Amino acid sequence: MPLLPTLSTSFIVISAVLVAIGWWLIAKNKRKAHKGVMIAAAISALIFFIIYLSRTVFVGNTSFGGPDDIKIYYTIFLIFHIILATVGAVFGIVTLTLAFRRRIAKHRKIGPVTSIIWFFTALTGVAVYSLLYIIYDGGTTTSMIKAILGL
Repeated sequence: MPLLPTLSTSFIVISAVLVAIGWWLIAKNKRKAHKGVMIAAAISALIFFIIYLSRTVFVGNTSFGGPDDIKIYYTIFLIFHIILATVGAVFGIVTLTLAFRRRIAKHRKIGPVTSIIWFFTALTGVAVYSLLYIIYDGGTTTSMIKAILGL
């Protein structure tokens, strides 16, 4: 297993687990603990992004190395994951901003939606990682655009 993709995927899983813990804590009305855990979740997601972006810039991305007859399905799934991750990141930033600005009523409304999006982002991210590095041998490592398009 390649080090950087494994490390970055681990951080996104940690982030999702921390979000789940944060959700449980706020349900128990443990606001201070909730805040700390959610900040840790955000930091974990940020570490993922820094590792991912660094790898993309300096090394490139790995294209799908599985069978050609399922490559189109992988590509569609990958695009879905990228859109979900982008939406999840934007929702996460908005949700954190609302909390830090003490706009708690809006934070309470958007927080559960953000959490669900983030859980699906983490799940689809693990699926992409598994398809690239565990189930099949990764293809060539190349630029992000070529990897997404399967070129």
